[in-house]
Amino acid sequence: MKLLRIKAIAKKELIQIRRDPLSLAMAFLMPVILLFIFGYAITLDVDNLSTVVYDRDKSSLSREFIREFKESGYFSIVGYMDRHDEINRYLDSGKAKAAISIPEDFSKNIRTGRNAQIQIVVDGSNSNTATIALGYITGISDIYANRLTGSRITPLIDARTRVWYNPELKSRNFIIPGLIAVIMSIIAALLTSLTIAREWERGTMEQLISTPVKTPELILGKLIPYFLIGLIDMVMSILIVIYLFGVPLKGNIFLLITLSSIFLFGGLSMGILISVVTKSQIVACQASLIVSYLPALLLSGFMFSIFNMPRPLQIITYIFPARYFVAILKGIFLKGNTLSFLLPETLLLSVFGILVFVLALKKFKKRIE
Repeated sequence: MKLLRIKAIAKKELIQIRRDPLSLAMAFLMPVILLFIFGYAITLDVDNLSTVVYDRDKSSLSREFIREFKESGYFSIVGYMDRHDEINRYLDSGKAKAAISIPEDFSKNIRTGRNAQIQIVVDGSNSNTATIALGYITGISDIYANRLTGSRITPLIDARTRVWYNPELKSRNFIIPGLIAVIMSIIAALLTSLTIAREWERGTMEQLISTPVKTPELILGKLIPYFLIGLIDMVMSILIVIYLFGVPLKGNIFLLITLSSIFLFGGLSMGILISVVTKSQIVACQASLIVSYLPALLLSGFMFSIFNMPRPLQIITYIFPARYFVAILKGIFLKGNTLSFLLPETLLLSVFGILVFVLALKKFKKRIE
């Protein structure tokens, strides 16, 4: 294997990329666009939940109770009702997602030390939002009740909870780092899936075959330019996640980039393998999306917990490299993990990359059939 030949193939590929505006746009714009779309669209937090109020008590205490909800930032009061049936109208039309109904004896019960019952109605058509909203409502009600009573009653069990790594429980902090794995899975496979297929379709592969360049030199030469582009995309994505979305990076950025390079090598090799097998740009493009996007989105632990999946599905997730990369990203971003903690994921990513690269070499035939 001669470096001069690898360099020549890499230079030829770079010239082709530079002359192809579509490839350039896909290489540099797509990661940014996907990061913006997914980053702003996917959130599990509930803010400014539209809420209507039916206050029959109309006392200073009931107004103070409603103010607690407004000032929390989780609820946005969009209307005050005079009749109970108006609540149904708001919820049915989707103008409100929650309703608070305060009875007329609310303040009287509080002042006499009795239980003051209120009714909360939450739109359950989105179960995730409804569950989170109910948690907020319970928390706000408990805080308000404790302030009124001065916490005179000491509970039998006093649980002091503490959340590590993401103390504010912001969904953005654990979703967006995982997005890098999803986006880079797509980009890496797409970029290289067209390279070999393009040569076959344009009829230039025959010229390459007639040269003394060997298969490993050809594959490496094709892979190196996209590896450099992928690294630029990776660094760009990390910087956007940190500085635009405000996700704190607790670990070492150089370790993150190093481990990302291993993942990138596997993804690019997968694209080359697809390109070698299909020999068609359209088929290669479709195949790369299927094997990269769907597993990275659904089976990597990026959004859905792997531990909650059925056992057979959990076993299947082990064959997808995005699973290990998501663990690495979350580990370095949120926990500040060092290499010793991420060694199993790093080894498995390395094995995957080498296996796919060797398979691509084996599948590529340097002859016209």
